[in-house]
Amino acid sequence: MQSNHLPRRDFLAYGSASLAGLTVLRSSLARAFPNRPGEEVVPWADQPPSVPTAAAGDVQNLQKWEDLNTWLTPNERFFSISHYDRPAIDEKTWSLEIGGSIGHPLRLTLDDLKARPRREVTFTLECSGNHGFPWFTAAVGNAQWAGTPLAPLLEEAQVRSSAKEVVFFGTDAGEEQVRSVKVRQNFARSMSLADAMSRDTILAYEMNGAPLPQPNGFPLRLIAPGWYGIANVKWLDRIEVRDTPFMGRFQARDYVTLREEQHEGKVVGIETSVGRTLLKSVPAKVTRQGDQYRIIGAAWGAPIAKVEVQIDGGPWTPATIDRSEEADHAWRIWSLDWERPSPGEHRITSRAVGFGGQVQPAMDDPVIANKRTYWESNGQVTRRVRVS
Repeated sequence: MQSNHLPRRDFLAYGSASLAGLTVLRSSLARAFPNRPGEEVVPWADQPPSVPTAAAGDVQNLQKWEDLNTWLTPNERFFSISHYDRPAIDEKTWSLEIGGSIGHPLRLTLDDLKARPRREVTFTLECSGNHGFPWFTAAVGNAQWAGTPLAPLLEEAQVRSSAKEVVFFGTDAGEEQVRSVKVRQNFARSMSLADAMSRDTILAYEMNGAPLPQPNGFPLRLIAPGWYGIANVKWLDRIEVRDTPFMGRFQARDYVTLREEQHEGKVVGIETSVGRTLLKSVPAKVTRQGDQYRIIGAAWGAPIAKVEVQIDGGPWTPATIDRSEEADHAWRIWSLDWERPSPGEHRITSRAVGFGGQVQPAMDDPVIANKRTYWESNGQVTRRVRVS
């Protein structure tokens, strides 16, 4: 496998969408967040600070909420987070290895994977650290991913009855230190065998009708709908089935949520590994057409029953959910007509409600207030806007 910089001609080859893909996706890239004639965006008064210089290499393409105007996020505007390097891989020499607690090891090229049954899934991918920092408020995007289902490959590999977990290894690697021992290791995350066998879990080689962009995992990444971004391993090159729990850095030492809980009158810390995406909504932008205003946003993380909006601490008002573009694992676009708001600054808060009755928690809810790490921050988002 080569991990040198890709020649420009190869980068252009896998970075360009096919004409067929563009035709299929054109409506989805154009219809959501429909603008009304003469409508303009009113800038938020509380713009987040810039990405710190120290994080700029690891964090790319955060969503610009006011610019959001499509249901599917274009590839060139889709966020990307890296923890080690961003490997440039030659697909001609790349292959995927499936091993571990199985009876029939596999090694597959990209052509081998493309020759297998194809599945497409539209999935809103969010970083589990999103809204964990003042500057980190838009690490989310919605894309149509295409690849081959993972379950048939695991069945072909003859997973042993003792197997419990499946570990996914990326090509990206770095040096880690555990106590006094330093070792170079690849990025890796695991999930239960049952979750890996989900029908919607795919090994994706396309994004929005084009080959995966290099920052988003070319040539292959795991797409596990319903899970935070950390579980959707990029630059995938090895899958290992295990009989014992995987305890890598990004599974058991980092990406761990710590909460304080009361037990028998004492405060204790409870640690859980970051897992499935939590229910969330955000006000994306406010638009104006004359003296008519509209609040537009997105909600994701569970089947969305409704979204409600609160202005300046007032009553919760149901928003209208756009049903023209929807998929099981994709965000829902919502809007609320805001009739003739008074001049001055206003606070806008949204909350999503799932079909199971779950409600996106307020920031003072104990599930948020007692959290001591920034992961899985799904509290209600409040934005400020100034009306002239």
